[in-house]
Amino acid sequence: MNVTETLSQGLKREFQVVLNATDLKSRLDGELQNLQGKAKINGFRPGKVPVGHLRRLYGRSVMADVVQNAVNEANQKIVTDNGLKLAFEPQIKFPENKDEIEAAMEAKGDLAFTVALEVLPKIEVADVSDVSLEKPVADVPEADVDAALERMASQNRAFESKKDGAKAAKGDRLLISFVGTLEGKPFDGGTGSEIPLELGAGQFIPGFEEQLEGVKKGEQRTVSVTFPENYTATHLAGKPAEFAVTVDDVQAPGELKIDDELAKGFGMESLDALKTAIREQIGREFGEQSRRKIKKALLDALDGKYSFELPPTLVEQEFAAVWSQVEADMKNANKTFADENTTEDEARAEYRKIAERRVRLGLVLAEIGEQAKVQISDDEVTQALIARARQFPGQEKEVWEFYRKNPQALAEIRAPIFEEKVVDHLLGQVKVSDKSVSREALFADDEDEGAAEAKPKAAKAKKTKKAATDAADEASA
Repeated sequence: MNVTETLSQGLKREFQVVLNATDLKSRLDGELQNLQGKAKINGFRPGKVPVGHLRRLYGRSVMADVVQNAVNEANQKIVTDNGLKLAFEPQIKFPENKDEIEAAMEAKGDLAFTVALEVLPKIEVADVSDVSLEKPVADVPEADVDAALERMASQNRAFESKKDGAKAAKGDRLLISFVGTLEGKPFDGGTGSEIPLELGAGQFIPGFEEQLEGVKKGEQRTVSVTFPENYTATHLAGKPAEFAVTVDDVQAPGELKIDDELAKGFGMESLDALKTAIREQIGREFGEQSRRKIKKALLDALDGKYSFELPPTLVEQEFAAVWSQVEADMKNANKTFADENTTEDEARAEYRKIAERRVRLGLVLAEIGEQAKVQISDDEVTQALIARARQFPGQEKEVWEFYRKNPQALAEIRAPIFEEKVVDHLLGQVKVSDKSVSREALFADDEDEGAAEAKPKAAKAKKTKKAATDAADEASA
């Protein structure tokens, strides 16, 4: 096997591999001899089938295996001999000349093929000891605890039927039965019986609840609405519909009680215990947001310390993912780039920077983690997999089996764990000081704080860009 490098341009490499006819014949003969001891063919004793007969029967399929093994061997040799780290699987290009291929398959001619590679850049890990970061921390306001209690009490308070003839107002609950139609014809999912609807809660399609204000028990009304463009049932999205509604009951909310009985309904011994649990839960949410903020600041600092050529295909894949989300958001909002005071070319250029950032950070974190010998235990993966399975009630077993049987999917479980460990490693190397902030400041968008990122011109683009940038800060190593 002769391997010759024919291209070295940036992160792209190409090699020509030549297997001469003698080598092909030797490999084919070896495989056929191995097959001879296993083949069971009528008319021949086990192990006594002539090699020539095997060649006539199986020569072509065996040669296909010989070629595949040679390709794998060549790929391994190229990577090992040149100390390369691949960004993607090698791309193999065989000759287009059919006669040349046929001769090689008969071991009567040389086989030459090209191996095209895209390699990862060599990254020198930068010193981060000069990085100083402020970690925003906020105390849990008592008002947040009180607000949570009120929501819980409101969601669990009783409703009592109003007197006959009483009109429904915001805050009241209706029991309604309805039949929905599109162009006069009923549609799947458009029928309901004694469905609870709290007026003003925004539970139904926009415009539906408002048309039922002032109804009485037993009253019938026709409600006309248009399904949102981004409605989950695509066959209904954007379409006008009518609902023939019958009001089965009008109910007024009972007294809002925040006491020990409310707490017991949530499995707590007392109201104080419930308050403590709420405060701790909010505290965890504050802690998670604080972690996101300090991680964002750390990755911003890392991004400023590295500049290297990026694998083009990786960037293209990331850009495609980001751009598809941008287009989906624009479509759902029924907007054009002109509506957002920008152009498609300008938006593409901006979101490509986000894709580049994500790829760059992913490669940097991977290199840092590798040099720091960051390890993930089987137990950590198992716990993460259990958490993922719990997100699909009733399908836990199927989800578990899916990930266990798909290494690539399981890698998606491992990647965030690895990343968080690398972030912890880096936070141990930089200077971190706590900064007390308000709840509002803790949860303020980075865009609103004047983050160093280039800002898009459009409000919708800004929202999407922030989501994309956050995704970059979750870059899988």
